[in-house]
Amino acid sequence: MAKRECQCPAEATLALISGRWKVPILWELFRGKRRFSELRRLLGEACGQKVLTQQLREMERDGLLRRKVYAQVPPKVEYSLTPAGKSLRPVVDAMVRWAAGKRRS
Repeated sequence: MAKRECQCPAEATLALISGRWKVPILWELFRGKRRFSELRRLLGEACGQKVLTQQLREMERDGLLRRKVYAQVPPKVEYSLTPAGKSLRPVVDAMVRWAAGKRRS
């Protein structure tokens, strides 16, 4: 099956943030660095460890976040946004404003 080329430029953005938990992860990381366990707690039980790990790996692969591992026992891993990840803030803010407006109408 041939891969379809993007017709709408916004599809490139959607490809990066598609996934049930990517926007909520971005939202939490806009507030600063987070450890894996913090993200898990903040996102709630609906986001399982396997799914969170997968979403974080995809976001790291796509250059949206950085994963820093500290050499200590027990291991400590922190996630933070790259400049590309931070550049999505206006996109997410627009989504929040749109959702707030829909609730009122």
